[in-house]
Amino acid sequence: MLWFDLMFDAQVWRHRRSPEVPETVLDSISAYYRRVTTTASPMGRLVGLTMLVLPIALMVQAIWGDEPLWVSVVSIPAALIGIGLAAARIFRQARRLGTRRDPPAVQSELARGIFRAHIVCLAAMMTLLVVQLAGA
Repeated sequence: MLWFDLMFDAQVWRHRRSPEVPETVLDSISAYYRRVTTTASPMGRLVGLTMLVLPIALMVQAIWGDEPLWVSVVSIPAALIGIGLAAARIFRQARRLGTRRDPPAVQSELARGIFRAHIVCLAAMMTLLVVQLAGA
């Protein structure tokens, strides 16, 4: 899911020095977020369930797994950073952007903020993946 989000979010990168993101870019990103946060139900619940299962699986791995302790010490916080950011900030901002009710300047800041937060999530999930592969 993160990959699909980033494919749309990356459109703001070209306009990072502009005061506002162009209308065509905002329209593309907001239409995507309207679909994934509002009209794509129940898929959103499946994504949420997956985000809940991952830390539980990592805790089970820490308790009963054969992997070295350092794998869990790095993996659990990495997962919690990515999931926590998505739950606490990204979903709310994406839903708001999907409504297109705010002025263009606010929509531009929402789109840029979502992009930045998704980059942090990508780093966290890549860390988790690399650590899991290295520990296996």
